[in-house]
Amino acid sequence: MATETVAKPRTSARVHVQKFGTFLSGMIMPNIGAFIAWGIITALFIEKGWLPVPQLGGFGETDGKPNIGLVGPMITYLLPLLIGYTGGKMVYDVRGGVLGAIGTMGVIVGAGIPMFIGAMIMGPLGGWTMKKIDMLWDGKIRPGFEMLVNNFSAGIWGALLALLGFYGISPLVTAFSEQAGKFVEFLVQNGLLPLTSIFIEPAKVLFLNNAINHGVLTPLGVQQSLEQGKSILFLLEANPGPGLGLLLAYTFFGRGAAKASAPGAALIQFFGGIHEIYFPYVLMRPLLILGTIAGGMTGIATLAVTNSGLVAPAAPGSIFAVLAQTSRDSYFGVILSVVLAATVSFLVSSVILRTTKHSDETDLSDATSRMEEMKGKKSSVASTLTGAGAGAAAGAAAGRRGGVGVLAGPVRNVVFACDAGMGSSAMGASVLRNKIKAAGFPDVKVTNASIANLTDSYDVVVTHQDLTERAKPATSSAVHYSVDNFMSSPRYDEIVELVRESNTERGDTADAGATHGAHAADAPVDAAPAAAAGTAAAASAAGTPEILARESVVLTGSATTRDAAIDEAGRLLLARGAVDEGYIAAMHEREESVSTYMGSFLAIPHGTNAAKDHIRKSAVSVIRYPEGIDWNGKEVKFVVGVAGINNEHLHILSSIAKVFTNKEQVARLEAATSEDEVLELFGKVNA
Repeated sequence: MATETVAKPRTSARVHVQKFGTFLSGMIMPNIGAFIAWGIITALFIEKGWLPVPQLGGFGETDGKPNIGLVGPMITYLLPLLIGYTGGKMVYDVRGGVLGAIGTMGVIVGAGIPMFIGAMIMGPLGGWTMKKIDMLWDGKIRPGFEMLVNNFSAGIWGALLALLGFYGISPLVTAFSEQAGKFVEFLVQNGLLPLTSIFIEPAKVLFLNNAINHGVLTPLGVQQSLEQGKSILFLLEANPGPGLGLLLAYTFFGRGAAKASAPGAALIQFFGGIHEIYFPYVLMRPLLILGTIAGGMTGIATLAVTNSGLVAPAAPGSIFAVLAQTSRDSYFGVILSVVLAATVSFLVSSVILRTTKHSDETDLSDATSRMEEMKGKKSSVASTLTGAGAGAAAGAAAGRRGGVGVLAGPVRNVVFACDAGMGSSAMGASVLRNKIKAAGFPDVKVTNASIANLTDSYDVVVTHQDLTERAKPATSSAVHYSVDNFMSSPRYDEIVELVRESNTERGDTADAGATHGAHAADAPVDAAPAAAAGTAAAASAAGTPEILARESVVLTGSATTRDAAIDEAGRLLLARGAVDEGYIAAMHEREESVSTYMGSFLAIPHGTNAAKDHIRKSAVSVIRYPEGIDWNGKEVKFVVGVAGINNEHLHILSSIAKVFTNKEQVARLEAATSEDEVLELFGKVNA
C-alpha cells in the first residue's frame, strides 16, 4: 500500500529574518532603560555636555590621576553584560543568563571597542551550551550532589566560554565592526547614506527592521557615539517623520475608516513612538511606501548636512525619546530632519492618494489583520485602526475593570491562567466555559494554562488578582480580568457579556468557529482541559489507574488549620504514590504566594509550576471538614488536593467545578455518608 507523504510547508526567508530580529530585539529592548541612562549621563557630563563633570564624564585628571567616569565603564562593561545576561536567560533562564554574562566578559576584555555584537553572540551561546551540558546528566546525579555538580559545571564551562570569547569571538567581532564602520563611513563621505531608506522603510512594514536596527545600527551607533559624542545611525530607523507624514496625508485625503482613524493613529505614532500603527495604511496601498522612503531619505540627508545625531538609541521612536537622546549641538538638525521628513512624506503620499483610486481604503481591517500575520502576533494598537463598535466599547469597559488591552474583534479565545496551570485555573476555566456555552457561544474556546506558558495570542486573560501583574507582560494585547473567587466571581458574568457584545453586535458569531482555531493553535498543550478530559476518559477505559479513588476520599478530616489540611491532602496523594515529599512542600509554597481558595467552601491546594518534577502520576484527593476550617479568613469545608500530569486530572476537576457551582449538589456533598456518594457526585464511581 502506497504511503502518502505530506510535505511540510516551507518557512519563508522573511519569517526567518523576523524571528532573528525578534530574538535580537529581545536582548536589547529589556535593557533600553540602561541605554537611556547612559545617554543621559553622556549628554550631561562629558566634556562637551550640558553640565561637564570630569569625575562623571571621564575627562581630565583628579589629584594627578585620569578620571575614569561613568560613561566609559557603562558602555564598555555594564551594557554588554546586561545584553549577554538577557540573551542567555532567554535561552536557559537565570543559569543561562549567568553563563552568557561570563562569556560576554571574555569578549569585552579581548576587544578595544564596546562589544554589543559580541554580547549578542556569547549570551545565547552560553545559555544554549549550558542547557545542553545539563541535559547530559539530567536525572543521573545522586541526591545531595546536585548543587556541587551544578555549580562546578557552570564554573568550569563559564571559564572556557570566557576564553572562547577572548581568543575566538572577540577578534572576529572586532574585524566585523571595523569593516561595517568603514562601510558606513564610505556611505557618509559619498552622500549615499540616505539610500539606506530604500531598504529600511520597507523592512519596517514587513517587521524586518529589528534585525537591521538591533543587529547592526545600534552596535555601530554606540561605537560612533563613544568616539564622536553622537551618531546619525540612531535615527535611520527611529525618525517618526516619515510615518507622521503618511498619516497626515490620510487625514486630509483619505476616505472612510482610514481617514477617520488616521488622526488618532498619528498621535500614537508621533508622541507614543509606536510606528507599527501606520503599517496597515501602507499595506492597503503599497505604493505609499514611496512616500515613507522619500521622507526617510530627506531626514537622513538633513542629519548628514547639519552633522546632527543622537547620543543613544531612541526607543520607542517617539519624538520625546528622540529629543531626550539628541546631542547638545544637534537639536536644530534633529528637529529639522523630523519636520522635513514628515513634510516630504506628506507631499508624496498626498499625490499618490489624490491620483489613484480609493476603493481599497475600506479594507483597513483586512490590512490590519495582514499586518498582525506578518508580525506573528496580535498588535497592541490594532484596535485604534479597526474603529469603534462593540469590540472597542466592550474593551474600554474591560479596561475600566483592570484590563490592559482593548478588543479589535470578537472574543474567540479565553485563557484562565494560574501559577502552575494545574488546579485553580482548570476549575475556573471549567466554570467559565460552562457559562459561555450556556449563553449560546459554544465556539468560544476557554482554556487554562500556567502563567509561564502564556503567549500574546488570547483575546481575554483571567487570573487571580494576585497574579494579574505577572500575566500582563506576556499578554499585553489581551483584555485582563482579575478574580478573587474562582467558583462564583461576578467577573465571569462580565466576561460572558463581553463575549455576547463582541460576537453578536459585530455579526461575527457565525464565523467564530471557523476562525478561533487559528488562535487556539498558539495555546500551550496544557491549556486544553476539554480535550484533556476526553483523553483522560478514554485512558481510564483502557485501564489507566483511577485519578480519584475511594482511599483518597476522607469524609471527616482531622486537620483544624489551613496548613494541616494541606498536609492531610498531600499525604493522601503521597500514599497513592502520586507524588514525593517535595510536592507537599511545594503545595505550601503555592499557598503562600497565591491562595487556592476557590469559593463555595472549596480549596484546591496544589504545587507550584516548578514542582511538576515531584509528580509521579496524576491523582486527586478529597477531604471534607464538616465543622469548617479557616482558610485565610474564608471558611473551607472541602479540600481537594491536586497533582496532575498531561491534563489527566482535568475531567475530575471539571466535575468538581460543576458540583460546586450548584447549591443542591454542594448540599448533597455536605450530607454524604459514604465515599461512594462523593465519587458518584463527581461522576467517578469506583470500579
